[in-house]
Amino acid sequence: MSQPISIKISELAEEDRPREKLLLKGKSSLSDAELIAILIGSGTPTISAVDLSRMILREVSYDLASLAKMSIKDLMKFKGIGEAKAIAIVAALELGRRRKEQEPPVRLKITSSRDIYELMKPDLYDEIIEYFYLILLTRSNLVIKKQRISQGGTAGTVVDPKIVFKIALEQMAQSIILVHNHPSGNLSPSEQDKRLTERLVKIGRDLDLPVLDHLIFGDRGYFSFADEGVL
Repeated sequence: MSQPISIKISELAEEDRPREKLLLKGKSSLSDAELIAILIGSGTPTISAVDLSRMILREVSYDLASLAKMSIKDLMKFKGIGEAKAIAIVAALELGRRRKEQEPPVRLKITSSRDIYELMKPDLYDEIIEYFYLILLTRSNLVIKKQRISQGGTAGTVVDPKIVFKIALEQMAQSIILVHNHPSGNLSPSEQDKRLTERLVKIGRDLDLPVLDHLIFGDRGYFSFADEGVL
């Protein structure tokens, strides 16, 4: 069986290079012109997409803010830029503008079991059936997300460790916290709670993805395995 041929970027036609470069080296390695070239897809028989993009940028003194102010008709004045290509450029720059306007979401940092309890109140307060949640954390204990794993009846719910760690690994979590509620209000961990916690802690240790706490949630308070030293 023949081996696949490895093609260097320098061996590709110029209009094909930006896509390949992005795949091989990542988006940050591309120039503004190369990114625009990906948007417009192709140039003309006499000028490549990259050179056409450079021509457009040269017209606005390489200022993306000025480029963003150009209309579809303005862009269509360049030979090789039809309506579809002009729309693609305008749409991409508008997305960039909207992203810049959005403030990044503030991530809660977990510093104590009380933080966990307050985080889960909107999800578990006044619930009459049992739910099991997973809180995914960064290395600095910032919350990536909270994810419901399972729900059951008034007496319990089933948790599959494979699902727990599949979600954690997919989200690139550095540590996790387990949370489930006791609708009865009894905050004492059951034997099943203890066995499950022990099993998940062991798996997390083997995967270098530590379980920092397991919180049993009640409307009038909570039980923290970490606080009680039984994690």
